[in-house]
Amino acid sequence: MRQANRVVWQAAGRHGLSSLALLVISVSVLSLTACRSAPATPLLLPLSPAPSPTPPPASDREAILALMAAEAEAAVHDDAARLLELWAADGLIRDARHTPDDPTDDHTWIGHDAILSRYFTIVFPLYLTQLARADVILTVDGDTATATATTVIEGEVSPGGERWTFARVEGEWRIASIVFNLEPQ
Repeated sequence: MRQANRVVWQAAGRHGLSSLALLVISVSVLSLTACRSAPATPLLLPLSPAPSPTPPPASDREAILALMAAEAEAAVHDDAARLLELWAADGLIRDARHTPDDPTDDHTWIGHDAILSRYFTIVFPLYLTQLARADVILTVDGDTATATATTVIEGEVSPGGERWTFARVEGEWRIASIVFNLEPQ
């Protein structure tokens, strides 16, 4: 799957396709492939009861912590479609490059296409097995929230390495921004 993603994204770069266009093409190809490879005879499985729906988070805090965990899981599993669901359309990612007091050297990605490009070119090729946040300090104020967190990537710990903002969009919490590499070196 990762190799297929890499080949598709390389082809997209050569042809100037946007991240969103590529996502639509990838989903279409995967759907066609799944249909083509269906077994000739149906596989009969015993019926089981429908799974219970996941209960909604009891609080804004739980919803936002679940959102942070979902972003980490989607990044580890190269799940671009899931990432699009988590981010606000005008979301922003900023690499502070370990100089939090000097924004002139920051690298910034704004909007779904740019954010997906960052995941595909920087995050997914890392083949992560662990991405987590610890020591989360979260403040919710109406339809916005902020959080700081320690970043844990493949056992490497960056205390206070991230700052997040969140926005409630149409009743659902979305990631509005992540600024990372905030710990000075």
